[in-house]
Amino acid sequence: MFNETEKKIIAFRDARDWSQFHNPRTLATSISIESAELLELFQWANDSELQALVSRKKGEISQELADIMIYIIMMAHDLGIDLERAILDKMERNEEKYIP
Repeated sequence: MFNETEKKIIAFRDARDWSQFHNPRTLATSISIESAELLELFQWANDSELQALVSRKKGEISQELADIMIYIIMMAHDLGIDLERAILDKMERNEEKYIP
């Protein structure tokens, strides 16, 4: 699922020697910061304004989601977590927990 994307992200990071700045804490912090930047795009919108806001800011929303995913993929890589497997396992647990 993320294999090629992960390779590109890690190659980009390694080419710049940025892994020296990455550990679980700094990556988790970065995920949180980027998530806050996503939330900021919606900060003062009413529910009735959301559809128009999303249409107007779709590019910015896309960029913030990408930033979040990049950090998530780096963290999963560094911790040896198969992100696809983790997602599928979590969905299975959710299906058991929230039976319709």
